[in-house]
Amino acid sequence: MTAAVEIAEIKRRAAERAQQLTLPYAGALTPAEAFGLMRAGAKLVDVRTRPELLYVGAVPGSVLVEWQTYPGNVRNPDFLAQLAQAVEPDETLMFLCRSAVRSHWAAAAAARAGWPDSYNVLEGFEGDRDPAQHRGTLGGWRKAGLPWVQG
Repeated sequence: MTAAVEIAEIKRRAAERAQQLTLPYAGALTPAEAFGLMRAGAKLVDVRTRPELLYVGAVPGSVLVEWQTYPGNVRNPDFLAQLAQAVEPDETLMFLCRSAVRSHWAAAAAARAGWPDSYNVLEGFEGDRDPAQHRGTLGGWRKAGLPWVQG
């Protein structure tokens, strides 16, 4: 499979998920699909806070644009302006957070603001909580064995 065909297939699957889930952006990606698109030049936009990146870990090559600020977890009023400084309007953007909730809202905001090729990375960086209330065991970028570094 050529790289262009692989990219098209990933985006097709992501768009199908978006249609099934009635998402307001281009699609929803698994972490492995997001990594495939990232290798092909798509931008991974990490919307977690700086402390999360430092203490939990970050994806090399990702762009940080906080959706909420720390401390207080207040919505970042400059999110779209900061996004515009970090990426181009015609780029494929994939949004990542801890568990795919903030990144959902960030992808929706980006799509509304003129980035039509915006995607949410399902499962996030750490995935959902397991029965013991721990993250990192049920899905997520780290659990998938994809590249990351600790601050």
